[in-house]
Amino acid sequence: MKGIEFPIYKTKVKDDRKFDLSDPEERKKYFEFKSGKDIEDIREFLKNNTFVVYLLGKKSAGKGTYSKMVADAIGKDKVEHFSVGDMIREVDEELKDEEKREKLIDFLEENYRGWIEIDEIVARLEGRSTESLLPTPLILTLIKREIAKRGRKVLFIDGFPRNMDQISYSLFFRDLIGYRDDVDIFALIDVPETIIDERIKYRRICPECNTSRNLKLLPTSKVEYDKENDEFHLICDNPDCKEVRMVRKEGDEKGIKPLRERLDLDEKLIKQAFQLHGIPKVLVRNAIPVDKAENYVSDYELTPEYVHSWNAKKEKVETEEIPWTIEDDEGVKSYSLLAPPAVVSFIGQLADILRKS
Repeated sequence: MKGIEFPIYKTKVKDDRKFDLSDPEERKKYFEFKSGKDIEDIREFLKNNTFVVYLLGKKSAGKGTYSKMVADAIGKDKVEHFSVGDMIREVDEELKDEEKREKLIDFLEENYRGWIEIDEIVARLEGRSTESLLPTPLILTLIKREIAKRGRKVLFIDGFPRNMDQISYSLFFRDLIGYRDDVDIFALIDVPETIIDERIKYRRICPECNTSRNLKLLPTSKVEYDKENDEFHLICDNPDCKEVRMVRKEGDEKGIKPLRERLDLDEKLIKQAFQLHGIPKVLVRNAIPVDKAENYVSDYELTPEYVHSWNAKKEKVETEEIPWTIEDDEGVKSYSLLAPPAVVSFIGQLADILRKS
């Protein structure tokens, strides 16, 4: 990301061994091998403490994936991840149910403090578009309610702060939610926009079961070739779908273009948070320059690209796996990293912060 130097975290070790990072059990062994001491120290910290992490990254940066993997590594029973966007969608559903609606309004009347009356708040919730931002005091009130449901655990909060105004609120959020003794941390995630763009453009969805895969980055076990249109198609390998051809969602061919305004705001938020003093930060990068990769990461930690070709002689699709090479936001030729090595970096920095707290 232009303007911020995200450090390159070394995950390669002298006696390295290969792990299948797509397999949950193998990932568990990988994290213990690469981050065993850090995981042990975090677990020790959690015997008497908790902490709060604000996840900041551009849309489709992998915030949910990273926090889930951190939770898997240190203990799912100790960690709660929640998305503010999902929380608002759940509120939308509550408003459609008379009993839940009454409970929500009772909660707001008891806990909400702001410049807008409750009736207008409810009207805004019911009439809002998916693009409109709700008042920050309302978001804070709803987050308090969400936290109360989860008990005293480690919190990974995705989607707050969401605008420049909320950055200042987040400085005092620890006190607002009653976690007075908790360490609070910004986790800033850098993903080159070329990665986000291709994740969207090559995404394919099963029209039957809604499974999402990627023609270039995460294909199914069967790929079909359309000779007439010279196109490759993924065939859903969910047994219940009876080999349905997966399709592109409307608009995905445009990639990040429709997200331009959102991505620019996300970048401003990350840069603003980076400049704050007094709050520790975890800096996670999703890509590594090609000329540095050999010294810092192992080959199996790189995101593979799947290149499909049609073998006319054998009448079959052949797929070659190669490291996915992209240009980062500064035009540097780079490899994309799989999520686990990025999470090793996340865990290492998190452990360092907690040791000093």
